Amino acid sequence: MLSKDEVLHIAKLARIELKDVEVEKFQKDLSAVLDYVEELKSIDTEGLDEISQVTGLVNVQRNDVVVQTEDREAILSQAPETKDGYYKVKAIL
Repeated sequence: MLSKDEVLHIAKLARIELKDVEVEKFQKDLSAVLDYVEELKSIDTEGLDEISQVTGLVNVQRNDVVVQTEDREAILSQAPETKDGYYKVKAIL
């Protein structure tokens, strides 16, 4: 189980203030969470597929591919202002 000092240190890192009753509660709760994480670490995941295979979720986005569609100069000629081969826009900051 986490010590009182460890819980107070975690609370300080999280920038929260705890009362004595809350420290005791979090000693038990945080210890239970850490025990569960240790239990998960002991599971052998060697040879398992990616998590998407378990959930059935797949990436539906396509890979980015550079395609030349138009003449760069023709496109830039339609811009109100250009500089060094790029669109010139007002500064935002």
